[in-house]
Amino acid sequence: MQLELLNDQGQAASKVEAPDTVFGRDYNEALVHQIVVAYQANARQGTRAQLDRAMVKHSTKKPFRQKGTGRARAGMTSSPLWRGGGRIFPNSPDENFSHKVNKKMYRAGMAAIFSQLARDGRLAVVDSIKVDSPKTKQLAAKFKAMGLDSVLVISDEVDENLFLASRNLANVLVVEPRYADPLSLVFYKKVLVTKGAIDKLQEMLA
Repeated sequence: MQLELLNDQGQAASKVEAPDTVFGRDYNEALVHQIVVAYQANARQGTRAQLDRAMVKHSTKKPFRQKGTGRARAGMTSSPLWRGGGRIFPNSPDENFSHKVNKKMYRAGMAAIFSQLARDGRLAVVDSIKVDSPKTKQLAAKFKAMGLDSVLVISDEVDENLFLASRNLANVLVVEPRYADPLSLVFYKKVLVTKGAIDKLQEMLA
């Protein structure tokens, strides 16, 4: 599989050979959907809580007599059927939203995403992404010169200058190969991979 090598102006200077095991696989929509949903679900926290009928503030006194009123029988006002009563199946803080995805499935899904990005022209290779100082303005000017407004950069090495310069850019994310996630790959319009990161992605996903 050959990928475009971009220069500092964002133009295709040449081609780079990339492994087909990562960048030349068939697209499996069901598998990609599964790993994206699992990634989002595993990031959820069980922070919401509701009260059951034992927790709500209520009286244990019988609201009205059992017979003769024409109303349904009621024992106490904490009934879930009553306004202000407890929930039948309340959400609890220890709720678990996690999905299990096998390592082999995750690797195959990530490779399918990379392959489809390459076919769609949304993935390209650069020699390296570096800045001389931790200045956001300098990195923003570099991406503007390349014609990129929404970009995910997968670099084999993220130094302190690059990290500090990129963290305040809303539509830019710079990560090492091990931190690349399926949601970011799908979200950003363009994905830039450094030459050194290609070998690391092959070790992880092939």
